[in-house]
Amino acid sequence: MPESSETVREVLLQENEEFQRLAQKHEELEERLTFLSGKIFLSDEEKLEEVTLKKKKLALKDKMAALIRNYEGQRAGGPGEARPAPA
Repeated sequence: MPESSETVREVLLQENEEFQRLAQKHEELEERLTFLSGKIFLSDEEKLEEVTLKKKKLALKDKMAALIRNYEGQRAGGPGEARPAPA
């Protein structure tokens, strides 16, 4: 029976150091974005930072999704079953 992505995420948070590191960094970026979005006015530097943070956060999410797919592929049928990350 396939595990849900959320269940796999929880397993990886417990067992995979790389996934833990990526998730921690993702959370840090989210906290900073939340702070910036709460401001009434953003300076030009803050606007640039906001765009940069969103791109970094998305890249981290993509890496985490790849780890989830890899884990699911290994559980489904061993190495070679993992699907490549989308372009």
